[in-house]
Amino acid sequence: MSAPMSVAMPSLPATRRPRRAPWRGLLLPVALIVVWQAWGMLAGHVRTPLPTRVASAAVQLVSSGDLFDGITQSVGRVFLGFAVAALIAVPLGLAMGASRAVERNVDPLVESFRPIAAIAILPLAILWLGTGTAAAVMIVAYAAFFPIVVNTIAGAKRIDPTLLRAAATMGLGRIKTLRTVIVPGALPAIGVGLRIGMGVAWTAIVAAELAVGAKAGGGATGGIGQMMFVYYAYSIELNRIVVCMIAVGLVALLLDRLIRLALRALMPWAPR
Repeated sequence: MSAPMSVAMPSLPATRRPRRAPWRGLLLPVALIVVWQAWGMLAGHVRTPLPTRVASAAVQLVSSGDLFDGITQSVGRVFLGFAVAALIAVPLGLAMGASRAVERNVDPLVESFRPIAAIAILPLAILWLGTGTAAAVMIVAYAAFFPIVVNTIAGAKRIDPTLLRAAATMGLGRIKTLRTVIVPGALPAIGVGLRIGMGVAWTAIVAAELAVGAKAGGGATGGIGQMMFVYYAYSIELNRIVVCMIAVGLVALLLDRLIRLALRALMPWAPR
């Protein structure tokens, strides 16, 4: 009896997802701008911010250099405060996640301060450090600290116990286990904390500069928040305020993209 013949099934072509045209992502923003322009023209108020007036104000602020100076000072303060927060929060979070004794002693303190908004410590920052860059950096560091430390703790606790037992079997000490097992395993969670912390830091610096109105750092302005305060309190330049708001959003998007690129370079194995 002859063996049954195997019939080769025809291979199905791989299905490809249809590529979306890149211009489709512009449909909603363009539609919103058109509606905004039509609404402003119907309102007819001379102070109503319109896209055309906002564009003209943006050209003036960019050509004068004021917008660039304000953004530069704010970004500099954010980077300083963010670096301070990361340098404290990451080691502390790793220690709390790896050691129950450290967590038991430090966690009540962290959780007691975490619900307090960064803007609430503004009076203390002004009394201790004045109305300059140091106070703004303190507020930024305070705001960015908690997302970073909480995510770092979660990442350190999520390490597979099998890996920890294997490290102990091989005779690795606490420091070497922390460096070779816990830190690499917690890096994705730390990256999430850094992304959230950067966003919170940028929000905090704008709020702090709006409240403090500080002229620090030797530049022409006290930051993007200071510019918005001046345009609101003294000249009521609504179009320029909208320009600053748009700049705040664009800078936040750019900072997030930079953090993501840096994390992708440091952790190519992490899911994207």
